Amino acid sequence: MKYKFAVSGAADSEMCDSGAAEKAEEIGREIVRQGGILITGATSGIPSFSAKGAKEEGGIVIGLSPASTLSHHLKTYKLPTENHDTIIFTGFNYSGRNLLLTKAADAVIVICGGFGTLNEFTIALEDNKPLGILEGTGGAAEEISNLLMKIDDPHRHGQGKVIFSKEPKELVSRLKDLIEKEQKELKVDSPIGE
Repeated sequence: MKYKFAVSGAADSEMCDSGAAEKAEEIGREIVRQGGILITGATSGIPSFSAKGAKEEGGIVIGLSPASTLSHHLKTYKLPTENHDTIIFTGFNYSGRNLLLTKAADAVIVICGGFGTLNEFTIALEDNKPLGILEGTGGAAEEISNLLMKIDDPHRHGQGKVIFSKEPKELVSRLKDLIEKEQKELKVDSPIGE
């Protein structure tokens, strides 16, 4: 089964460090090269750049939109459709879409970003999902390590599951290894009594 990697990042890439768009495209390509599927919030900026990279590599890209219909997606939210194989119209606005996006992913990758990206990060952290932070891209990606060090967390959310790297290939590879390790440790009771 192919692993699903969600890319979370700034819809307005003007706030990001130079080179963030290119790194987002490379993340998309690496997800495909390493056998994964990209899922995005079906938005502009960083997620759109990652979708472009994944499609250029011949991969599958699924978007989860905050809108309830294609018309709502295009006219109200003014979001793109290109570089997605399909878009699921959640109708749950941004906060609901963020929840579904992170829940659907096997791992979440943060590239640059603002508060929406930080929201997706904290949902994934709370759910103990593998998280990858692409350093050197600006925004929330540069603040997460400080937050993790400074916030007293007796529950130890994300312990050992938050990976930092400046290299897209390394980040995807390490996340894939973490997903595979979790899959091997997964214990499922038989639905039929022994």
